[in-house]
Amino acid sequence: MAKAWGPEAVAEAFRYATRWFQVYVEELNALNVYPVPDGDTGTNMLHTLEAARRELDLADTSRMDQMARALAYGSLLGARGNSGVILSQILRGFAEALKGKKALDGPLLRRALRMGAESGYKAVMRPVEGTILTVARAAGEGARGEALEEVLETALEAAREALERTPELLPALRQAGVVDAGGAGYVRLLEGIRGYALGLPLPEPPKVERYAQTAFATEEFGYCTEFLMEGVEVPVERIREAVAPFGDSLLVVGAEGYVKGHIHTDDPDGLLATVARFGRVVRTKVEDMTQQHTEILSTFGLLAEEVPPTGLVAVALGHGVARAFRSLGARVVAGGQTQNPSVEDLLAAIRSVPNPKVILLPNNPNVFLAATEAAKLAREAGKEVHVLKTRTLGQGLAAAVRYTPEALPEELLPEMEEAMAGAVTLEVTWASRDAEVEGLKVLKDKPIGLLDGRLVLVGETPEEVVEGLVRMAQEGKEVLTLFLGPNTPKEKAQGVAQKFPELAVEILPGGPDLYAYLGVLE
Repeated sequence: MAKAWGPEAVAEAFRYATRWFQVYVEELNALNVYPVPDGDTGTNMLHTLEAARRELDLADTSRMDQMARALAYGSLLGARGNSGVILSQILRGFAEALKGKKALDGPLLRRALRMGAESGYKAVMRPVEGTILTVARAAGEGARGEALEEVLETALEAAREALERTPELLPALRQAGVVDAGGAGYVRLLEGIRGYALGLPLPEPPKVERYAQTAFATEEFGYCTEFLMEGVEVPVERIREAVAPFGDSLLVVGAEGYVKGHIHTDDPDGLLATVARFGRVVRTKVEDMTQQHTEILSTFGLLAEEVPPTGLVAVALGHGVARAFRSLGARVVAGGQTQNPSVEDLLAAIRSVPNPKVILLPNNPNVFLAATEAAKLAREAGKEVHVLKTRTLGQGLAAAVRYTPEALPEELLPEMEEAMAGAVTLEVTWASRDAEVEGLKVLKDKPIGLLDGRLVLVGETPEEVVEGLVRMAQEGKEVLTLFLGPNTPKEKAQGVAQKFPELAVEILPGGPDLYAYLGVLE
């Protein structure tokens, strides 16, 4: 084994560790009961690691400072969930230890592991023992020796011992009879780094036979709410103080003008309106943790004696849009314009619904190919899947209104196709550059309007544009639903609605990120 790793070897070690971690994602999801039994810890940590890996692929990894920045910056921007954000801060502390160094040797690895744990603890307003924090600290404190191999061995041994003790520290773990999922994920990450060092092959995925979430009855868990902002000029502590009253599991961290936040709250809309005062919100994610837990229980047949024949899966952006789809009975996959879900994401959602037949709504033409491939793979595994090629979120919502799980797809599809054909989708966003499109002169950062995905209008304010879109498309329509972007005041939308007394207007929060308005005319 090498006495020290240069920056390229460190980058390759984390790439390999990400692949190693991926083998255990389902196992980690099955362990996840704290802070909420929503079964996504493994998935969230993997997304965080993959974001770091993508940044490493773009960086000049022949230079330690650039490699370290990519590791910290990529994991921050891609962090998902409570465990993912904490992991990003552990990686940030690890990367900080490498700055200014030419190679990673045993003593520096010990220091990096300790700094990673310290960074994780600092990120959490109220650290809880028995979690990934406990395991990371044990790894840093237990690391011994001078050689890389010895440091990795002793750190891993200490991390495993701490992981086995986590049920003694957290009642939820003790009740479910499991160790902490985030802590187990940290152990798998260390195993992967050690696997790279020793040249070990990737292991086979373990067979998951029990999901610990089934040990908990359905109850209210609130919303897992995340935000990413850019152009932030105030201290992170000020934002943390502003959002602290909204809930718990609070994490607010930042770097290079970006701020990433995570909180469990019953008021995601109020929270996002609050943070929007401090910078430009570029990405949000709100997940109903009660719904996630219920879906896990229904997957195992614990909430219903008989499963209806047809399930519904929909791709959606914006927490309000996702909530609307869920209220209509759909299992939601996060994604859409600029954030296309993978075949794996779609396939996992299809598999997760207990119904033998499934209708899939891609809601964006860029998702059609992945949807078709996911449906093909699901059919090969014995599940009947029908892809209804909805091109917009408006078409998808209109189609979902006609969905009834007790009906068969051959009954539902004609009705859903009729509904989607009668819906018009209005989108108001901002131009990313100067251009001329179909005779319209578009200026960067000015509001633009799209009808069913086609640019038809430009204006000075989002309200001017959305009003113009409604006037262009309202003939024969009776109902307008307006989803508001994270920076759009409800009062301005109400002003637009008052100009259309002939329409029944519903105004809802939680439109897609980077949009001022998403509207559906039916």
